[in-house]
Amino acid sequence: MRYTFWMEKETQTEQQKIGYFIKELRERRGMTQEEFARELNTSQSSVPRMEKGEQNFTTELLTKISNVLEHKIVTIKDSIDFQVNGGKKLSGTIKTNFSKNGSVGLLCASLLNKGTTTLHGIARIEEVNRVIEILESIGVQIKWQDKNTVTITPPKKFNLENINVESAIKTRSVVLLIGPLIHMLPSFSLPHAQGCNLGKRTIAAHTYALEEIGVKIKISAQSYEITKTKLKTADIVMYESGDTACENVLTTSALIEGDTTISFASANYMVQEVCFFLEALGVKIDGIGTSTLVIHGVKEINKDMEYWNSEDPIESMMFISACIVTDSKLIITRCPIDFLALEFEKLKRMNLKYKILKRYYSYNNRTKLADIEIFPSKLKALNDKIHSNPYPGINIDNLPFFVPIAIKAKGQTMIHDWVYENRAIYFTELNRLGANITLADPHRVYIQGGTPLKPAQVVCPPALRPSMVIFISMLGAPGVSILRNVYMISRGYEEIAQRLNSIGADIKILK
Repeated sequence: MRYTFWMEKETQTEQQKIGYFIKELRERRGMTQEEFARELNTSQSSVPRMEKGEQNFTTELLTKISNVLEHKIVTIKDSIDFQVNGGKKLSGTIKTNFSKNGSVGLLCASLLNKGTTTLHGIARIEEVNRVIEILESIGVQIKWQDKNTVTITPPKKFNLENINVESAIKTRSVVLLIGPLIHMLPSFSLPHAQGCNLGKRTIAAHTYALEEIGVKIKISAQSYEITKTKLKTADIVMYESGDTACENVLTTSALIEGDTTISFASANYMVQEVCFFLEALGVKIDGIGTSTLVIHGVKEINKDMEYWNSEDPIESMMFISACIVTDSKLIITRCPIDFLALEFEKLKRMNLKYKILKRYYSYNNRTKLADIEIFPSKLKALNDKIHSNPYPGINIDNLPFFVPIAIKAKGQTMIHDWVYENRAIYFTELNRLGANITLADPHRVYIQGGTPLKPAQVVCPPALRPSMVIFISMLGAPGVSILRNVYMISRGYEEIAQRLNSIGADIKILK
């Protein structure tokens, strides 16, 4: 599947830019001009004029187009682009930053504490900014002490009527407020969460688990309506092994006196982070790192405390993939090795040469880290498919980084992204960079490795990991590529262009 390029000329008008952006999004959704016109309730002949930039765009029309294409158009003028001069070797040492998902989980879980919580290692990224905006809007006092340290002081009374709706709908992390706030309020509502556009994503796992302990979630057109009866301990079987659902059960049961058991719990890194944090608050949890957790809930938490968030295994994997794509030698430090073990086993069988230089613990004294040196290697495709599973399987968010790796490997690789309905479709965007990727269905792609990458201009998909995969693939494509509208990347990666430049990449930020 191939898509039409953006105009090569940088002299195009703003109207033309908008037109080509709309065309890009329409084709990516597999929509014909006729279908697009029908959805817009306009004539078919107006669509080509629109996409050529030959039609004036009113705010009303842009809003309508945004709704049809499920992508905000009206902010295109404010977008930031990356210009990537690819084909450069990476070298030196790069440090893994603190975890995005750990950061948002800890920020929300801190509301359980009536005292002041100081969190170190909080990622300075857009996703965290949105969560902080939400918390501040409902009365939480938050102060940055330094680049990655924040203090959180909850209010005497939370005011959900003032919630920042605009920030809330931009992140699925807003659902993590259910667990803590149910102890503070008899009922409240939260706006519908969005985040990445990866197909239908329900909160059934949250709803089914929380109703067992006395929390009812009613889903309306615009919001989640949360009420409670008498909260109680329970033996819960998770409807699915979801990370945020498990975190919500953890934070809810933490303030219910007695023992709550979670079976088929997620043991992923962000869940373990919340468990470690709750234990630091005085909540004993049995089975951390397994699929069965027993939470020994307490009546109240009121203490001034400090806690360190650990590092992000997904960022470590991103650097590993970037190193492989560019045929580079690179040292990546502070890698959460337990959450990369199977990834490295697969890479070893693909003939990747690497060395573990040092093992130690993160600042939380719980998460195991390692410094890893990656060497240029001639990779071969695996005979078996590569797919994700709940921990200890390949991480769902690490799976996309195997796509550019497979492009470098001799032979054919099948990657099965079974969790998300749409994400595998975005992998075909790499064909524009010279890859040979065939979409089998919405979940599976076949990658014919060994094809050289070439530069191109691409608009970021409305999803974080596919956007990042395109970005790092551009590093391995000799010549100048343009990645448009990189907000999605800013959601999850802090100063990523500058950090990649520090190890030899050549990236310019275009505003």
